[in-house]
Amino acid sequence: MNTLGIGIIVIIYIFIIAWLGYLGYKRTKNANDYLLGGRKTNPVIMALSYGATFISASAIVGFGGVAATFGMGIQWLCLLNMFMGVIVAFIFFGKPTRRIGEKYNAHTFPQFLGIHYESRRIQVFIAAIVFIGMPLYTAVVMKGAAVFLEQMFDLDYHLALLIFTLVVAAYVIPGGIKSVMYTDAFQAVIMFLCMLFLLLWFYNVIDMNFIDANKALTGMEHLVPERFKAIGHQGWTRMPVTGSAQWYTLVTSLILGVGIGCLAQPQLTVRFMMVESSKQLNRGTLIGCIFIIITVGAIYHVGALSNLFFVKTTGNVAADAIKDMDKIIPLFINEAMPKWFGAFFMLCIISASMSTLSALFHTMGSAFGSDIFPKLGKRKNPNSSMSVRIGVLVSILVSYIICYTLSAGIIARGTALFMGVCATTFLPAYFCSLYWKKATRRGALASLYTGFTVSMLCMLFLHRAEAAPVGLCRLLTGKDVLIDVFPWFAIDPIVFSLPLSVIAIIAVSLLTQPEK
Repeated sequence: MNTLGIGIIVIIYIFIIAWLGYLGYKRTKNANDYLLGGRKTNPVIMALSYGATFISASAIVGFGGVAATFGMGIQWLCLLNMFMGVIVAFIFFGKPTRRIGEKYNAHTFPQFLGIHYESRRIQVFIAAIVFIGMPLYTAVVMKGAAVFLEQMFDLDYHLALLIFTLVVAAYVIPGGIKSVMYTDAFQAVIMFLCMLFLLLWFYNVIDMNFIDANKALTGMEHLVPERFKAIGHQGWTRMPVTGSAQWYTLVTSLILGVGIGCLAQPQLTVRFMMVESSKQLNRGTLIGCIFIIITVGAIYHVGALSNLFFVKTTGNVAADAIKDMDKIIPLFINEAMPKWFGAFFMLCIISASMSTLSALFHTMGSAFGSDIFPKLGKRKNPNSSMSVRIGVLVSILVSYIICYTLSAGIIARGTALFMGVCATTFLPAYFCSLYWKKATRRGALASLYTGFTVSMLCMLFLHRAEAAPVGLCRLLTGKDVLIDVFPWFAIDPIVFSLPLSVIAIIAVSLLTQPEK
């Protein structure tokens, strides 16, 4: 497609986003509307927004590149995303969260737990982690979108990043959650249609059916690069060698970190409090499952099978055709798919990134203006959302700066890292607030502190994937990690920190008297 055609499509897309953002702005009358949409969001819009927020550019670009590099073992993450991220999340977490959140009149995830445990300290601690830690994940999403635009259309990376950030900021800051939800729903439809077409058209590109393509990929085991065989790669249709370095990365970091971490994502859990009744959550469950299966399942499947295309056209597998795995999917789309599809897939990536970013910016702004500094800008108008808008602006600036410090291949890893921290820090206290009445304030605090502290210590001193790049362990001890013996440096922090966080809330709650 020529530049004029692409320009027209982008203009139409931006016009629709602007109109939906303006619609959300006009319907936002007070702080409750800005934070929760008045608790009257349509269940279909909520489910689409949830899915679009869940599936970012990291899932498409980053994890698609992981699938191309290491194979279909990543499909287990798709299964967990659907089962844990939708079915368990909506039915077992969503319903009580909506009911209790309405009872407490809670507007944010930190406020929900803070009110439940009657602790301002808990609210501020969770909000601080969100506001300080979430910019890394946000920057990862921003990088995914910018890398795609750079690869697909030969745009300058810095210009693509700047324009992309400004567009999202233009509707999130004034319109709040209603603008986020309306634009998310529209973007979710684009993502679904694009990924469905990609899956169907792929087999036309390689001129094979489903069975033949998978057999051909299985027969390419001998083409696995030696550097990957050394860490456990056995082929693109097999799991890595059990107990190998790649197995620990795939299972403990990507599958467990993201698959479980999705249950305690503040930007996702708050959506359960936006609908009027639990019955509406039931309606959203099926929509969410279908959305995840198509969007995530398609890119993981096509990512692995893209090796057939690269071997046929370049003589190399995907990881050798391009060294940066974050650029494999953009290159494949550019080389293998119809030229006109590139423009629509660009909208898919932009939609995935914008929907996730808008939710992250809004969540960080809410943590800043509603949880940490709730009185900021409210002297004259108690219902003002100015403090949250200020928080959104600050979070955008911080995320934008961090984006320039990220290394190559960070997209999938950064996503898993953030979700893992959320799981170990928030999940035990969140689960107990819904299902265990004996959980005490001290138990919740012990769990929060334990989960976060152990996660950070493991990342800085034990898990090589983070400890080596950060360099703090080497600065203090002269080694990249404290225990340089396999498999200890390959085991993700969630394996250690989540059980300890669970033990902390149970043990301390049982040892402390109920607090009145």
